[in-house]
Amino acid sequence: MNQQNRPLAGIRVIDYSHFLAGPYLSRCLAALGAEVIKIERPTTGDAGRQHAYLFDGLTSGYYMQQNMGKKGLCINIKDPRGREMLDKLVDSADVFVENYRPGALKKLGLGYEELSKRNPGLVYCSVSAYGHTGPDSHRAGFGLIAEAKSGIMAMVGSPGEAPPLLRIALGDIFTGSNAVGAICAALLGRVKSAKGQHIDMALYDSLVSMHEYAVQCYTLSGGEEIPQQTGHDLPNSTLYGVFTATDGHLVIAAQVDDAWKRLARLIGGDALAEDTRFHSAGGRNDNRLIILPIVRAWVSQRSVAECLATLDAIDVPSAKVQNIEEVLNDPQIQARGMLVEQDHPVVGKVRLSNLAYRFSGCDTTITDPAPLLGQHNRDIASTLGYSADEIDVMVRDGVLYAEAAVAKLDKA
Repeated sequence: MNQQNRPLAGIRVIDYSHFLAGPYLSRCLAALGAEVIKIERPTTGDAGRQHAYLFDGLTSGYYMQQNMGKKGLCINIKDPRGREMLDKLVDSADVFVENYRPGALKKLGLGYEELSKRNPGLVYCSVSAYGHTGPDSHRAGFGLIAEAKSGIMAMVGSPGEAPPLLRIALGDIFTGSNAVGAICAALLGRVKSAKGQHIDMALYDSLVSMHEYAVQCYTLSGGEEIPQQTGHDLPNSTLYGVFTATDGHLVIAAQVDDAWKRLARLIGGDALAEDTRFHSAGGRNDNRLIILPIVRAWVSQRSVAECLATLDAIDVPSAKVQNIEEVLNDPQIQARGMLVEQDHPVVGKVRLSNLAYRFSGCDTTITDPAPLLGQHNRDIASTLGYSADEIDVMVRDGVLYAEAAVAKLDKA
């Protein structure tokens, strides 16, 4: 399938973002077929370029993963010529993505009010820690801040211990994913209205919206129940948790009546399976301190593989707690194409994680690597009507900047 088959083919996106939430969002739009032009400052570029994991001490895998499939424009917008070029780009764009602290881009004349006057059809998406309204809107923040504020962190880990770091950028990725849907909806709405709009996404909002249980637990109990740390299982969903085998850990999800009865018969025979105290969700929750030791004892005498094979045979959902090496070698992940191989001009062949999109009529796998700093300066300037001589002058004067590897790439 070629890119013209992708849903967002023909849509131009200006990616004026850095680090993670914004770049991840625009990476998703690129996978869906949009032309994404990443704007970076001269000499240093996106701060994500310095983020681990660093290959050869210089090239960031972090940056490569979140910026694949984009075109790179490295421009000095403090120079009037650079600002004029950016304005022309805005005029030609459908979407503008940014993830700076509210008010920062307005000072540069790049806020929604200013850009929408130039381009009334522009869909402008802002991503920030707290959003553009409310008493905390002026505050800086990262995913870690949103995780702590959201109530999620307070529910993970073992009782009495400091909550652990999630070690995955839940706030950034989920906010970026939410923003993809919002942008697509705004583009669809523009078909009828011919007008764009400002989408205001907050990491804090997104994580609070993820609570499938905690919020209603508190509100429906009149504020009497506040979900706490529970360690390795869920007290309100027995049996659903992590268990330790002789050579590792696995999870078992036997919280549904029928699955519990099958598991109970396996590990405790008819006596356990027919114990009516455990035949309802409420009964199992009330008696979890009886159930858990029985299951833990059964698991502790077996290997992970033996447990999984036995549980699979009776159709009780279970899985090994895998490390990242095991994930990448998992035949299911390989069959689903969740790893993409790219030829990077500096690093060579790299393997990175794919997005989860699967369409029947097109392939959204991005094969083009993330751009070198300023890699597409000339191409983009040319599409905006600049002559080769004008581009040469801007390169000479530092209005357009490209890292040394771009020149080598052009010669090759």
